[in-house]
Amino acid sequence: MATPATTRPDVPRPAGPQPTAGRTGGLAAALTGTPPRRLQTRAALLALLALLFGVLTLWQVDSRSSAADNVVNHSQPLSDDAAQIFRSLADADTTAATAFLQAGSETAAVRTQYTNDIATASQLLTKAAAQSGAGDPGQQWIRQLNAQLPVYAGLVETAKADDRQGFPLGGAYLRYASGQMQTQMLDEAKNLHDAENRRLASDYADARSLPWAALGLGVVLIAALVRAQVLLFRRTNRVLNPGLVLATACATLALLWLGVGQSVAASYLADSDNKGAAPLQVIDQAEIETLKCRGAENLNLVARGSTTTYETDWETDSGTLNGPKGYFAQAQSMTAGDAAAQQMLTAALTSWHAWNSRHDTAHDANQNGNYDVALGDTIGSGSDTIDAAFTSLRSSLDQAAAHEQEQFRSLADDGRNATSLLAPGAAVLAVLAAAGVGVGVNRRVAEYR
Repeated sequence: MATPATTRPDVPRPAGPQPTAGRTGGLAAALTGTPPRRLQTRAALLALLALLFGVLTLWQVDSRSSAADNVVNHSQPLSDDAAQIFRSLADADTTAATAFLQAGSETAAVRTQYTNDIATASQLLTKAAAQSGAGDPGQQWIRQLNAQLPVYAGLVETAKADDRQGFPLGGAYLRYASGQMQTQMLDEAKNLHDAENRRLASDYADARSLPWAALGLGVVLIAALVRAQVLLFRRTNRVLNPGLVLATACATLALLWLGVGQSVAASYLADSDNKGAAPLQVIDQAEIETLKCRGAENLNLVARGSTTTYETDWETDSGTLNGPKGYFAQAQSMTAGDAAAQQMLTAALTSWHAWNSRHDTAHDANQNGNYDVALGDTIGSGSDTIDAAFTSLRSSLDQAAAHEQEQFRSLADDGRNATSLLAPGAAVLAVLAAAGVGVGVNRRVAEYR
């Protein structure tokens, strides 16, 4: 007998696909699926975090190394060149007045000094223009100085030519040229110097800053690795996972290397500023004020008592140089722990005191109508003249400046060398940490098979 056909109840079918579950199912399965899959997902995240730490460390260390290179090879040399432009212009003005006072008997040494000053200023302005970009704040001062320098030199030559022929306009031309130098060109040179010093300060700040983002991510990575080991211990009752231990050790070493290396580099760079670049800037300013004092002194004789402006300038500039907060006092304070620098600055101060005393003697002679005596005391070639004290003072300041430049270079190089291997080393350690995570977790996953 045939078996009666059975009817199956209708089974309702879903109305359609369920997109929400489809889109989130992969992530949910990864996070809440089987234990092996959860381990693999966490391992991938840890490895990615380790690699991200390596990339961030590489980038931040490299950016600070580039800033340190800029300090040593670009911004500090440009700052020094700007100071040299300032000194060359001030010395040219002083030497031009000395040549004028020699009244047709200009010595070869004075002529050579003046020519060298003008040539040095011109060459350094050309160099500064080539090394700065179109939007550089110092460009406007460079352009103005380049335009004014030949005009100034022409005025000086006219003044000397008139004086050789006995024309009284020679002194007026020289005073006008010096006025252009003092009220325009030296102000522009100072603005250029200040702009380069600001660039140097900015590069120093970039080079000395700590890589906080990389340090923070390194701490997060180590915390995540420790947590992963704790979770594995709870599930497997095994204290150590060799792969994760390796990853944690590599991450810890990279973090310590990063923190200590950058701190040491920042310390060296700070010393290169405080014990080199900053005192050098003050010594440069002291030499510039020295030249301005000398120029005012010479121009006072050129004026032959027709104005008290230059004596007033002398008083102002000498106060800036050797006042209670003057450049000599600043330089001595900044180099208090440097015996060699202190010795050079003491010699400079001794020469300054001798100069100051001789200046008073020459000024009194000029005031009493003894112009020739004052002239001999000022530009004479004897060992007890103002010129001798001025030359000795400049020599001591030049030695101090060279010493501070050497200090800067040595300490800045130490700062750069402190992180020379940090970027590639941290990258290698990050890769090893990622590999350690993979090896360690895969061993646990294999136990499920």
